[in-house]
Amino acid sequence: MTKQKTTQHRVWPRLRIEDWADTKDTLHMWTQVVGKIRMAHTPAVNHWWHVTLLVSPRGLTTPAIPYRDAAFDIEFDFLDHQLHIRTSDGSRRRVELAPKSVARFYTETMDALAELGIQTRIHATPNEVEPAVPFAEDDQHASYDARAVQLYWRQLLQADRVLGRFRSGFVGKSSPVHFFWGAMDLACTRFSGRTAPPHPGGAPNCPVRVMREGYSHELASCGFWPGGEEGAFYAYAYPEPPGYATHPVRPRAAGYHGDVREFLLPYEAVATAPDPDATLTEFLSTTYAAAADLGGWDRAALEAEPLPPDNHPG
Repeated sequence: MTKQKTTQHRVWPRLRIEDWADTKDTLHMWTQVVGKIRMAHTPAVNHWWHVTLLVSPRGLTTPAIPYRDAAFDIEFDFLDHQLHIRTSDGSRRRVELAPKSVARFYTETMDALAELGIQTRIHATPNEVEPAVPFAEDDQHASYDARAVQLYWRQLLQADRVLGRFRSGFVGKSSPVHFFWGAMDLACTRFSGRTAPPHPGGAPNCPVRVMREGYSHELASCGFWPGGEEGAFYAYAYPEPPGYATHPVRPRAAGYHGDVREFLLPYEAVATAPDPDATLTEFLSTTYAAAADLGGWDRAALEAEPLPPDNHPG
């Protein structure tokens, strides 16, 4: 293997889903616990943007969460394998990230909040999964492969970086690049500015009202999801315009999957490409163009050349 390929595989790490399936399912439930804590204390924002997590230099984190006249945050540290809970008065607690059940993680996390004087009540049952076992009763999911989790986070780092650059070329309403713990996906969503027909719902253990708020306006969404062989990048439109499924997109490894009504690009196709950033950007750009052109978006008003990285006042 050449030096270039060795470096590329280190930057875009390889991780088969089957090699960390049990850990993935456990981590999924842990992120739901933390996401619901953020939701319990954060003022609501359209499309549920107030409940998400963000990729950080050490893992996944909440922003500052308001609490009374102060604030706290919670971060999954995938380098030291600790859950850090920090308050604005300087207090902190840690929960070890190690092989343990969801029930134990939930109890330890809620106990740590109580020790910090943060009174919290959440809907302690997961969303968008079936069956939805209450956190306090979930002794089935109890795996934690530290190496696999760290590799997954490094995949998120790369996806977050490229999605963030792609997002910068859109001046219309756009979501941050953020982690939705319901489906465990990193997402970025662009909006045309027009309202959308009511969403029919259909996600397991997720009320229709939640889906309707999330999809209240016409959108084109893209992101990264840990499914398939090694994960996949996805793109979809709501409502899906006529001709979207058959619209040509690039690269050649991408294709439309009618069962999920999304374009999918396997992670391994990006990781092994001569230029992974360009390959992923091509997918993001062509799938967005399919949604915007077929949906009649005012692209001239919604798009602009991104500012160069060194463009700042002063």
